[in-house]
Amino acid sequence: MGGVKINPTKADWLHAINMLPSLRELSLYSCELKHLPSSLTFLNLTSLRVLDLSYNPFNTSIDLSYNPFNTSIPHWLFNLTSLKNLDLTFSNQRGKIPDSFGRLGSLKYLYLGGNHFYGSIPASIGNLSSLKELDLSYNEMNGTIPESFGQLSTLVKLYLLENSWEGVITEAQLMNLTSLEEFVLTTNNKSQPLVFNVKDDWRPPFKLKILHLESCLIGPKFPKWLQVQSELTYVILKSVEINGTIPEEWFSLISFNLTHLDLSNNQINGSLPHQLVFPNVTKLFLQSNLFSGPIPSNISDLMPNLQYLDLSKNHFYGEIPLSISKIKQLKILVLRRNNLSGELPHHWNESQMGLRVVDISYNNICGKIPSSMGFLGNLSILVLSNNNLSGEIPSSLQNCSIVSMDFGGNRLSGNLPSWIESNIFMLRLRSNLFSGIIPRKWCNHYKLHILDLAQNNLSGGIPDCFNNFISMVDHNTSWYEPIENYTEKANIVTKGREYEYDRTLQLVTCIDLSGNSLTGGIPIQITSLTRLGTLNLSMNHLNGSIPENIGNMRWLETLDLSNNRLFGPIPGSLSSLTSLVHLNLSFNNLTGRIPSGSQLQTLIDATIYEGNPLLCGSPLPTKCLGDETSDGPSITGVDDYERIWFYASIGLGFVVGFWSVCGTLLLKKSWRHCYFCFCDDIKDRIALLIALRVVHLKRKFGLEKN
Repeated sequence: MGGVKINPTKADWLHAINMLPSLRELSLYSCELKHLPSSLTFLNLTSLRVLDLSYNPFNTSIDLSYNPFNTSIPHWLFNLTSLKNLDLTFSNQRGKIPDSFGRLGSLKYLYLGGNHFYGSIPASIGNLSSLKELDLSYNEMNGTIPESFGQLSTLVKLYLLENSWEGVITEAQLMNLTSLEEFVLTTNNKSQPLVFNVKDDWRPPFKLKILHLESCLIGPKFPKWLQVQSELTYVILKSVEINGTIPEEWFSLISFNLTHLDLSNNQINGSLPHQLVFPNVTKLFLQSNLFSGPIPSNISDLMPNLQYLDLSKNHFYGEIPLSISKIKQLKILVLRRNNLSGELPHHWNESQMGLRVVDISYNNICGKIPSSMGFLGNLSILVLSNNNLSGEIPSSLQNCSIVSMDFGGNRLSGNLPSWIESNIFMLRLRSNLFSGIIPRKWCNHYKLHILDLAQNNLSGGIPDCFNNFISMVDHNTSWYEPIENYTEKANIVTKGREYEYDRTLQLVTCIDLSGNSLTGGIPIQITSLTRLGTLNLSMNHLNGSIPENIGNMRWLETLDLSNNRLFGPIPGSLSSLTSLVHLNLSFNNLTGRIPSGSQLQTLIDATIYEGNPLLCGSPLPTKCLGDETSDGPSITGVDDYERIWFYASIGLGFVVGFWSVCGTLLLKKSWRHCYFCFCDDIKDRIALLIALRVVHLKRKFGLEKN
């Protein structure tokens, strides 16, 4: 009955099923069940072999401190001794995994992933002598793996992903796992990560096909117990603190069967093998290591079926092999942050229609962007920033499906291409030699989140149609579609600094036109971009006034209009920008009083407003007309009208307070008589206390006469 919505008001569903003593298999996954009875007066399901209650939001928010078993799993379940398959995946279970599981000796498949279990795996797990598959992934397990694990001689698949495992794994937990083929263990415990501590000459009894170890410690050297695993097809050894070189003998052992290899985030050095053929490898991730040397020139022959290649953050040098453009199945090519030189391959062709990402940023690539890249019809992300590329952007790229174009930090020139498609998400062309005007056609970029044209030679005015950037207006409009096995990165100047964004890049909204020769005024239409986070128009030749309704840009965090020719007063609506953390209006011709209130009161650096000689008020030392001139306390940032009411309220309060007391005493004789009697009584009490104190002191110091 999987997927059938069972009436959640019927809490007795289990009692009804308990009347079926011959039932062998019960599958109620994704039935929106919320009640799992904790007790049964009589268990009648003696024939049950399979129980699947996965993906049900059981209400287990009970106080486990009063539960003798410290678990939300009902105790009657452990009396199903004939059970062979138990699936409680994503069923909102809590507490510790109870020792009672050891009573289910017939169990072959146990799936407890996606719950809220914590603590260690109970030692009784070793009693499950028939167990073939165990999944405890995506829990909150923060304990150890017991030595009794080594008794699971029939275990084939072990999944322990995304927990906080700690302690040590030795030969004891692994020595009898003779049937193990799939071993997946990842931990997010950064303070006390799990450590593999096995003897150097230990040889495991298993032959793994899938191995995924992440964020645990198996280094520093590549372990010998892995070097004998000759049947591996899928290997992830990510962030496991391996350094040194990988034995080429191990590569040769697994080269034929291997389909997936991820050795990222380690300190592995050496070069890539230039002779070994990996005919079936589809994914190769070696990023964030210390690999060096050239990329094999015959890489298309060594790995003809490669789909994902990430060699970023290493020390590879030399030219990009021309044969890369011959790998027909390639989808992702990331060579970011290496020492590669020479020109980009020129022979891209239509056979690589599956290629979606090319990221060769932060290298020493020179020459022009080849027009043959226009044959890559499905190319979505093209990142060539921080190289030495020159020439114009080839118009053939309009044949691609580019949603993110990052060419910043090169020597590209010519006019900005007007043909860029309207579905662009990020357009980053900063720090180049582009000239001409900003194309008005770009106003159709309704998906645009990031427009960075800073530090070029652009002229003309800012188009008055930027209000068409819908993604900078409506927060419900999100056009970003992540690509598998690739996280885009970009450096964005915001809040006065340069930040590298990756996983949060889709949340960034930015317009940076600084460092050009733009003229004219700031279009009022730009103030309708209510979701814009950064607006930088500094170091241009803009004139006119700051738009009055700039306060409408309520999500603005960075506003930099410095080094222009703006004049007139600073709009009072600027104080409505409650998210503003970085403001720079320096070196313009602004006049009048600086607004105050809300977020502006936290921006007290006078350099924000320097270079505007006709500005006055806090935080500048220049007082405005009518401000206090004495060195004593003064009220700044308050206009004349408010100041009058301030002093008037002080005077009125004094008059009311004084006459409410003194006037009453003056008019009512009985109250006046009581008041003066009270004062006389207080005076007499004080005089008596003083006299007694004097006598006490005289006696203490022997001054009293006999």
